[in-house]
Amino acid sequence: MTSRSLSHLPAWILAMSLVLRAGPMRAQDASGAALPNAPGSTVAAPGEKSGQQDQHGSAPNPPSSKISAAEARRLQAEKELRQEEKQRILGVIPNFNTSNVQNAAPLSPRQKFSLAFRSAVDPFEFVAAGLLAGWGQGVNDNAGYGQGALGYAKRYGAAYADSADGVLWGNAIYPVLLHEDPRYFRKGAGSVWGRIRYSISTAVWTKNDNGSWGPNYANVLGNLTAGGLSNLYYPPKNRGIGLTFEGAATVTAEGALGALGVEFWPDISRKLFHKRDHIPPAPAPK
Repeated sequence: MTSRSLSHLPAWILAMSLVLRAGPMRAQDASGAALPNAPGSTVAAPGEKSGQQDQHGSAPNPPSSKISAAEARRLQAEKELRQEEKQRILGVIPNFNTSNVQNAAPLSPRQKFSLAFRSAVDPFEFVAAGLLAGWGQGVNDNAGYGQGALGYAKRYGAAYADSADGVLWGNAIYPVLLHEDPRYFRKGAGSVWGRIRYSISTAVWTKNDNGSWGPNYANVLGNLTAGGLSNLYYPPKNRGIGLTFEGAATVTAEGALGALGVEFWPDISRKLFHKRDHIPPAPAPK
């Protein structure tokens, strides 16, 4: 069976390139307190005029400035996202989808799409697509694209489309529909083997918006969807249901290896460079 993935590329490059890619509605006030009337609809109490001072000369109490629990979670998630979007491996590779806070606030639908977009348009993604296209041209992968500038342009477009589709479906659309969190929650503590098992398992096991853990449907379905869409632009010999499932399985496995690198990169960085690489150590899991 003809392969359409760049399987000759070193696994860690593919893994890093693939795994590191990926208005909230305000909840109604649940306190039971009466909400302010709309402008012009205030009803004055008998013997009083709306908007005037009471008999003691004091002004009416201003509306409560308290925010709902849902809004507080959204603001906390926004704060954590701003910190995550500063994370880069080697100062270059975006690591935006990694959280060092095990109990991080869940993301709203808008925040999931914002994180996916931020990852998809990062300059590194365009560089990575160029490197993948160059490698594919060198080994004549997807031979139907041909050689020369046109062949390279086709490979470049396919490489970036693969990445963008995976991010859109696996990190935004499916996580919103299935209420899953698209981020990797770094364990950062415990035995080496325990952390290895944990990081690899996240390719198929993930955290949900309600804090529970379950099957990572969004990741698997996202890889399948991206693979299916690639049939629209891959050469005829590199299309088909079999290749779609083969490619999705390959990308999922590479994602597991990428998660392994993300889990241990802060430890490696501290050993090699004696710095944290802008990634704070994760708190010990409870």
